[in-house]
Amino acid sequence: MREPVSPEKIRQFLQSVGKEVRFPCKIYLVGGTSLVFFGFREQTIDIDLALEVDDDHHQKLIEVIRRLKEDLHLNIEEANPADFIPLPKGWRERSPYVGTFGSVNVFHFDLYSMALSKMERGTEVDFEDIGALLQNGKIEWEKFVNFYQEILPEYGKKSLRQDATRIRRNFEILKRQIKTATE
Repeated sequence: MREPVSPEKIRQFLQSVGKEVRFPCKIYLVGGTSLVFFGFREQTIDIDLALEVDDDHHQKLIEVIRRLKEDLHLNIEEANPADFIPLPKGWRERSPYVGTFGSVNVFHFDLYSMALSKMERGTEVDFEDIGALLQNGKIEWEKFVNFYQEILPEYGKKSLRQDATRIRRNFEILKRQIKTATE
């Protein structure tokens, strides 16, 4: 059985990766991992990551992460929002810096892209997470709407998983929830 992931476990994982990896790469914290790191949730079930590394080093990074997954008794998954939505322009520049661990630079994946991918999935927890990002000033509603409108024309063109009807419905649900919360 794997342990729940707390902010301390995330830091322990990042420090361990930094001690073992000897080449430059970027790790992006994604989804619930970022929410736990920010303190908006006490824990999550896994560490979700997106990786940016040269092809020459990709396999070595995966090997290190797999070993740490076992050593630290954690669930660790690759979960790139780009697998679920077209990414809005400028996502890298909007990815908040977490820190440098050895030769590994760590960021939160662009919070707007994360919120859009959570909206796309549309679970109750996903909507709560978006609400936490809004309430804590990590994202702004108007900018979120603009990024949604930016990606919508591309949504569904590259993947059968992307259902334009579902994302539009989920946007309307989220919009009603935000309106209700602000009244």
